[in-house]
Amino acid sequence: QVQLVESGGGLAQPGGSLRLSCKVSTYALIFNNWGWYRQGPGKQRELVASIDRGDRVNYADSVKGRFTISRDFAGNTVSLQMNSLKPEDTATYYCNVVPAERNAWGQGTQVTVSS
Repeated sequence: QVQLVESGGGLAQPGGSLRLSCKVSTYALIFNNWGWYRQGPGKQRELVASIDRGDRVNYADSVKGRFTISRDFAGNTVSLQMNSLKPEDTATYYCNVVPAERNAWGQGTQVTVSS
């Protein structure tokens, strides 16, 4: 089982933006539903955005209107554009299929929103 590798996290100010990426195989990108999950300090991991094989998207209420999930077939990536970041978005962010594959969790990428 290949572990996923996320990138693009960092420190952002409230109201700022970050773009997260997760590189996957072409086969996996085409034939799976994908999601971005996050785990904040002292919290359970939660699904915040998902995209299915038909490019239908869903978002958690907490990020709706601010985050955009997409698939890029040219670069074989699943991305999460995060705008209007809030301190409560601070978390480690992970990509995985939906429903999540237990053995595919990567290290995640840390997002910290602070002034």
